[in-house]
Amino acid sequence: MRGQAKPLRTMLYVPANKEDWVRKAPKYGADALILDIEDSVPLDEKQNAREIVSRMVPELAAQGITVLVRVNDIDTGLTAEDVAYAVQEGLYAITLPMVKGPADVKKLDSFISSEEKKKGIDLGKILIDPGLETATGLRFAYDVGTSSDRVAHMGAGGGRGGDIARAVGYRWTPEGTETLFIRSKVLLDARAAGVPFPLTGLWQDIHDHEGLRSFAQHSRELGYNGMTVIHPSHVPIVNEIFSPSKDEISEWQDLVQSMKEIRESGGAAVSFQGGMVDIAHEKTALEMLDMARALGLLDD
Repeated sequence: MRGQAKPLRTMLYVPANKEDWVRKAPKYGADALILDIEDSVPLDEKQNAREIVSRMVPELAAQGITVLVRVNDIDTGLTAEDVAYAVQEGLYAITLPMVKGPADVKKLDSFISSEEKKKGIDLGKILIDPGLETATGLRFAYDVGTSSDRVAHMGAGGGRGGDIARAVGYRWTPEGTETLFIRSKVLLDARAAGVPFPLTGLWQDIHDHEGLRSFAQHSRELGYNGMTVIHPSHVPIVNEIFSPSKDEISEWQDLVQSMKEIRESGGAAVSFQGGMVDIAHEKTALEMLDMARALGLLDD
């Protein structure tokens, strides 16, 4: 299941009730689109959004677009119906908001499995992205990450005045020190749970590109693989920051070559760029080269 997950630098939210927006969204260059049936869609538009999702998921997937759908949370009672429309051939994953713990993910897993069987989709093909926006969800992030083999992307954000701020009670600052523990804790939990590609939350100010750049850079330095975004102008900035640079790729290639040469001469460690490297550093370099290749940044 999670072995088929992709490294994603950007996941762009698009209100699912606006079909013209959905059709235009691929041109902005995000690695994935999240068609949203939750917060950005009024209650009286939910059914319209579901019907658009059921048509657009296979259409976008046929164009090679990676598509997720954000459904309504378990407590609303709307999740099962959302999933029934969202599960179509080509769907990559479902984003579940307001996750309180592993039971929510297990319930979603059962909804997805039921729809996969009904529609002849390979069992386990559709992944899960749990939204950790409650205090209990953040507290039990490791348990959430291990609750289903479908969980492929997970992380914590730190938005201004939203669900997480209300749940935790912090006062937002652009520097993000008040959410550093939350974001770091969930990242560690995700890695320990075997979640392959953790993504952090979004930057809400659509005009503050320098703030976005700083937050994205810090998130990459922490260990996240990407971010969710809410505005097309954020996509190229975030893609750039979470993409390995040409210099980094060259350095990893040179390190791998140096290790190959020292191994052929009977050694196990080598001086490289002023420091000693060994098989641990080689494994890291190979993993990063694999990611660059998956992102289309490296030709064999």
